[in-house]
Amino acid sequence: MAEAKKQHYTEEGYRALVEEYEYLKNVRRREVKDALALARSYGDLSENSEYDEAKDEQAKVEGRITELDALIKNAIIVHEGEVDESVISVGAHVKVYDETFDEELEYNIVSSNEADALIGNISDQSPIGAALIGKRADDEVEIHVPNGSVLKVRVLEVGRTNKS
Repeated sequence: MAEAKKQHYTEEGYRALVEEYEYLKNVRRREVKDALALARSYGDLSENSEYDEAKDEQAKVEGRITELDALIKNAIIVHEGEVDESVISVGAHVKVYDETFDEELEYNIVSSNEADALIGNISDQSPIGAALIGKRADDEVEIHVPNGSVLKVRVLEVGRTNKS
C-alpha cells in the first residue's frame, strides 16, 4: 500500500479524525463483532443475508479504521497561535473580492478531509484554496478552475477561523 501523504489539519479537524477513529475502534468494531456472532448463530452461512451484511459492514469499518490511522499518523496540525495571521494557510478565514463575478466571498481554508463548500470550508488542495495559500491582504490572485476559465480575485482580509 502506498504511503499516505502528509496533510495539514486545523486542530478541530484533527480532533474530529481522532474521535472518529476512537469510536470506530472502541465502539463500532465491537457492535459489528456482536452482529457477526448473532448472524452466525442463525446457522447456514451460505444463505444467511444477516451474516453477509455484517461481514460487509466489518470490511467497511476496518477499512475506515486503517484509513484514519494513516491520516492521523501523517497529520500536520496547524496550531492557531503559531502561524502568521496575515498569511493565508490552513486555518485561515479569507474574504476576497471576485472581480470576475463582482462579488465578495468568504472562505475557511481547511484540509481536504474537512472541506464542505456548503459552509464555506474549502480545501487547501482545491484550485481556489491552493491559489490562495501564501497570499496576503491586497494580493491579486488568478485562479485556474477545472472548466478552463480563470477567476481573478483580490484578497480583502485574512484572519483565523478560530480566534482562541
